Amino acid sequence: MKIGILTGGGDVPGLNPCIKAAVYKAIDEGSEVIGIRLGWGGLLNFDPGNPQTYVNNIQPLNKANTRTIDRSGGTILHTSRTNPAKVRQKEIPDFLLNNFRSIQKDATVDCTFHILNVLSFLKLDGLIAIGGDDTLSFAARLHKEGVPVVCIPKTMDNDVYGTDYCIGFSTAVTRSVEYIHSLRTPSGSHERIAVVELFGRYSGETSLISAYLAGVDRAIISEIDFDMERLVGFLIEDRNSNPSKYALMTISEGAKPIGGEMMMTGEPDAYGHKKLGRIGDYVSKEIERRTGIQTVYQQLGYLMRSGAPDALDLMVATSYGYLATDMFLKKQTGQMVALRDGKYTSVEVSSITEGKKRVDVNELYDVANYRPKVVHLLAKPMFLY
Repeated sequence: MKIGILTGGGDVPGLNPCIKAAVYKAIDEGSEVIGIRLGWGGLLNFDPGNPQTYVNNIQPLNKANTRTIDRSGGTILHTSRTNPAKVRQKEIPDFLLNNFRSIQKDATVDCTFHILNVLSFLKLDGLIAIGGDDTLSFAARLHKEGVPVVCIPKTMDNDVYGTDYCIGFSTAVTRSVEYIHSLRTPSGSHERIAVVELFGRYSGETSLISAYLAGVDRAIISEIDFDMERLVGFLIEDRNSNPSKYALMTISEGAKPIGGEMMMTGEPDAYGHKKLGRIGDYVSKEIERRTGIQTVYQQLGYLMRSGAPDALDLMVATSYGYLATDMFLKKQTGQMVALRDGKYTSVEVSSITEGKKRVDVNELYDVANYRPKVVHLLAKPMFLY
């Protein structure tokens, strides 16, 4: 068989080990693997009539060129947030423009037909798509079009619906806890209040779990709008009761104050998402304005998803890669590999778009005090999903 594999959306630690495992499994079973560069963008920009686009967008994969990639973070295939079902005018490849002469300036076009043509031209038997719910939602679309697909979930904030675990989450939490503890030094030395902003648009799991493990004073999550006056009051109490005279809080980038909106900038991407961030800066400035106490504001951002994966992400990514390829070779397609109740399994690819994965606030969060609170620990999964 000839299998295509791609990575889409934001990069996370664990993508390269996943690619390596998939390649090794496929080759051991006598199959060929073609890497598609830059996510769905590699297929969108592939021009069957231009040999140069093959060089730019396709990378044959074998044991020799994937042997050492599991030792590093990121993705050797590179990535993008391209959505072939909604391509803006300025992003339509030149060789496709004749198909859309009447497109209005701000409209988007569906280039799925071109993706299907490219897959046929490349003689691919199907695809393994590694990504978050945005990337995998287009894989689900291809499945409906008859393309054999197997999906692998990855997101740093662990929010793909249908699985308990996504590649990248453990390393993101590990990095966050390390940096939070490091920030205790300047916060304590200057007797300040530290505000640590973490990735997480709609799911506050990274803020919640990082705060739980690092023992921070307060944690604001995306799921619950917060009262600024109450938060400031808590932080003053926390600082005053700390012998080192500092306080520390985490906040999800998608969090918002009561009556406010998410802090977003720029144009929406291909999936309708504007760039998030700086809610921590807003909170930091409000603390200083209301109290006169200086703050330390740290937006961890890409540091959370940088570098090589930790042991858990390495294990899950490798296992997902083997499992996805095994399923593909057995023609068990239209599936997403998953972890459910601590066990490897799979779910229908359509389940990706059937719901939203969020923090179980009643079980894991103290809304009144803005803190992690594990109501029942027995029978909970390892990461308290």
